[in-house]
Amino acid sequence: MNTDRIVGAGKELKGEAKKQTGDLTGNPEMKDEGRADKAEGKVDKVIGKVKDVLRGNK
Repeated sequence: MNTDRIVGAGKELKGEAKKQTGDLTGNPEMKDEGRADKAEGKVDKVIGKVKDVLRGNK
């Protein structure tokens, strides 16, 4: 496992927290930021997984 996957997981968690906070407070901007952070985290995790596969790791 490389740092891209770890950072991506952190961004996903942060994004979910922001999204939930936006839902609870009725703040659509925060909710959208959370969705964007979560999507960015997913991309980072995929990049990390591809790097691991190319290196021969799983």
